[in-house]
Amino acid sequence: MTYETTLQRASRRLLAGLMMMMGVLHFVAADTFAAIIPEALPWHLPLVYISGVAEAALGVLLLAESTRSLAAWGCIALFVAVFPANIYWALHPELVVPGPEWLPKPSETALWLRLPMQFLLIAWALRFTGVATRVR
Repeated sequence: MTYETTLQRASRRLLAGLMMMMGVLHFVAADTFAAIIPEALPWHLPLVYISGVAEAALGVLLLAESTRSLAAWGCIALFVAVFPANIYWALHPELVVPGPEWLPKPSETALWLRLPMQFLLIAWALRFTGVATRVR
């Protein structure tokens, strides 16, 4: 059994919730996500649905101790895999298909700020891989 402080548990649950929410959002606003996939990749909508299922599943798997480390590594892999789409979106903000009315279109500045946030998400997920506790 791994010991977790209340803050660590809350942080992990927050990341899990974020992953599940983003997974669902891939189905709610699929056209928006499909529009930000680089043109060189085929099957935009299937890729959106696959990544949505992966995000939601990884969020659920982060909640269980037995799958936490694997899920954290999966989150890291996913954050790396979607990085080209985030770069593409920042370079081509005009390609974004409007999503639901309640989902505001991000500004160009927000799209560029999103890029370094991917590294923060990777660092956040890395905390739950168990690597840091084994290194100590």
